[in-house]
Amino acid sequence: MVAICDRQGLIGREMFAIDGVKLPSNASKRRSGTRADFARQATKLEATAHAILARHRAADALPTEPPLEEKDRRRVARLERDATEIRAWLQRNPEDRRGPTGKVRQSNRTDHESAKMATGRGVIQGYTGAAAVDAQHQIIVEAQAHGTGSEQEVLLPVVDAVRGQALLTPQSLITADAGYHSEENLRALAARDVDALIADNEMRQRDERFATQAHHRAKPDALHDKTRPAAEPAEPRLYQPHDFRYDPVARTCVCPAGKALYRTGRQLIVGTHIGERFRGAKRDCVPCPHRHRCLRDPAHTLTRQGMFFSGRVARRRPRLETHTQRMKARIDTPEGRARYAARFGVVEPVFGNLCYNKGLTRFTLRGRAKVDAQWKLFCLVHNIEKLARLRFAP
Repeated sequence: MVAICDRQGLIGREMFAIDGVKLPSNASKRRSGTRADFARQATKLEATAHAILARHRAADALPTEPPLEEKDRRRVARLERDATEIRAWLQRNPEDRRGPTGKVRQSNRTDHESAKMATGRGVIQGYTGAAAVDAQHQIIVEAQAHGTGSEQEVLLPVVDAVRGQALLTPQSLITADAGYHSEENLRALAARDVDALIADNEMRQRDERFATQAHHRAKPDALHDKTRPAAEPAEPRLYQPHDFRYDPVARTCVCPAGKALYRTGRQLIVGTHIGERFRGAKRDCVPCPHRHRCLRDPAHTLTRQGMFFSGRVARRRPRLETHTQRMKARIDTPEGRARYAARFGVVEPVFGNLCYNKGLTRFTLRGRAKVDAQWKLFCLVHNIEKLARLRFAP
């Protein structure tokens, strides 16, 4: 289908926007955990079944006690059956799932390749459906489903698949949101000679266009609780550094009570800053009436001490520029912001069409191969619909 769209001239190759959607799958979230978790669960089920049997055997030894009830028999059988299923799963899967760094990940006994992931709708058990969309006519050129909630792991497989189709040109641009950003991904893209714009988590904080975004956040329901908590009496404010009179020329410091603090040691270096430390004398601090405002714990701290910084240490070696720093500098330019902003109108409507118009709210199959095929089929329908609306015959 991608080749057909390419022959019809529907793929512009100027920009490919990569994004993903997390959807639940046909797997039970309750049956997720590591092998150690499953082993403890099986042991607990077996211990519960043995405790029930032991209690009823002790009761049967008494002449006045009734025999074991049928309800308890069924419960013991269910506990033993569940424990047997867990033991059998542990034998079939002798190793834990591990991420790219070797960290142990939770498995799932109903779908071992699915993952537990956090979304805006809560924690789900499912897969991440990723897609690369061409900017010219919103044609999906690559679609993959991965059993992981980390979008950083999805970026490179999708980019490599797009490169494998010979769709990337020296003028092509890859765009992705902050979920795909990492120093390792940027380094790998640079090694592949792929031009990309990937936002970092602080991009909107640096952009003046998002200065008022906090005003548009959802506020609590005003009708839910109209009572206001009683205001607690304000505690006296502790003295801050600006309440002390520090003279960097004379190298002296006077506290708010008018007492001179003595300097301890020579110039001190903390990190990259140069400072001087001052301490109050016991004869001045112990009887001082300002102790409750000067010390956080007057009962245990005798004197006040503080440090004032007057400069920075000159760097001995120039700091190496990272791929993240270069990406920040590039995306903060007017051209970078304009090109990155174009991705919103490219990829977001595609996921709206798949999830809302086509009704893909969850994956109904188990196993990554089947889920990946289901995800590709929905993306195929999207591309066929694009061909039909643009009056091209496949």
